[in-house]
Amino acid sequence: MPSASTEPLPPVRPYEAAMRDGLVALWTDCGLTRPWNDPDADIERAVSNPGSTIFVICQDDQVVGSVMTGYDGHRGWVYYLASAPAMRGRGIAATLMRAAEDWLRDRGCPKIELMVRDTNDAALGFYDRLGYEHQPVSVKAKWLIEPEG
Repeated sequence: MPSASTEPLPPVRPYEAAMRDGLVALWTDCGLTRPWNDPDADIERAVSNPGSTIFVICQDDQVVGSVMTGYDGHRGWVYYLASAPAMRGRGIAATLMRAAEDWLRDRGCPKIELMVRDTNDAALGFYDRLGYEHQPVSVKAKWLIEPEG
């Protein structure tokens, strides 16, 4: 893991359409994309829905961090938390999680939830350090719109 830098982080800001290619590249570099989840479609759904948003951190016009968050009226959810591999250890992910939590809190959201793949020990440890707790639930899914491919 790269050593933490003392240089301040660039500010968190809302996603803009001109950032799309950089955002998808970040998600790909971080291993967050899957063949059944078209990242362009995920972005479009998030930005076209008033109950969700995407925050980014950019450095030198490159997207180096992201988080997608949404509130369904019952729970807040977080997706696509990412920090550029070369910039890990600088607090990008924790900063973006605070932004997502603040956005949800401002909307009256009582609880935030997220899904982490069971094999992603680094992410599980990260969320543990932020105070997230394991929940005794199983996730089930059903496609309402079949993915392309």
